[in-house]
Amino acid sequence: MTAAAETLRSGKGAHDENFPVASRLVHPRHRPAILAFYEFVRVADDIADHPSLPDADKLAFLDRLEASLLGESASEPQGVALAAVLAERGLSSRHARDLLTAFRLDVTKRRYETFDDLIDYCRYSAMPVGRYVLDVHGESPATWAANDQLCAALQIINHLQDCAKDFAGLDRVYIPQEMFFSHGARVEDLGASRATPALTACIHDLARRTETLLAASRVFAGQIRDHRLALEVAVIQALAERLVRMLQARDPLSERVHLGKAEVAALGSLGIVKALAFRLVRAPFARPAAAGR
Repeated sequence: MTAAAETLRSGKGAHDENFPVASRLVHPRHRPAILAFYEFVRVADDIADHPSLPDADKLAFLDRLEASLLGESASEPQGVALAAVLAERGLSSRHARDLLTAFRLDVTKRRYETFDDLIDYCRYSAMPVGRYVLDVHGESPATWAANDQLCAALQIINHLQDCAKDFAGLDRVYIPQEMFFSHGARVEDLGASRATPALTACIHDLARRTETLLAASRVFAGQIRDHRLALEVAVIQALAERLVRMLQARDPLSERVHLGKAEVAALGSLGIVKALAFRLVRAPFARPAAAGR
């Protein structure tokens, strides 16, 4: 990243995320490729979410980042580094470019009308992350459907956890406008220190819809051929299911809706145990074949 832009970074890293990023469960040979992707995404996210940077400057940086990814420029080191990883592994830049589309939407789009609109946003902002990790592991595109459900759920969980902060700092609201209307809530209610009953009903409703996505993604870990990646996905699924239950019972404006280290460890261990048991009894031919790499 350019020196001037470096000062705009949030300071957030992989260890600060809600869900594991290239944890020790992932084989060491794959972690550098995933972390290079994460750094590319992280710097783009930091710029798109910067509270005072003008929109035109944000978009210009995202353009430079894409040019560096495509080999048209060397101005942004995260793009150059990811391009080298993609070339070494014979992978496409498609997933990274999809994410840049999402960050441009973050700069230019402040509201989403319907739940389907929100899912369309997740097709660019979340689903490509899991698809990239699957590609790094040589997994079949047949796993993408379940991946997409899980990634969309993770994205919406993050939106709900940060709904007050996003509104206050960026005037950005991901909760669909139709849901505010159906529960008699107002967008402005997000600026209060405590959710109104109408906003609480709206948040809990979106959390219930997200739980439906997680129900559809429960098959995902069992579809993955790479044993270690399957365990990481099982851990993420377990953490997400706990968080979405919390979001159906709590007010993210006034209550903590995050997991402590002890709970993360306990839920992660339970997810691993369940995944191991499932893989022991599941016939190998029931999982999609590996991609031809």
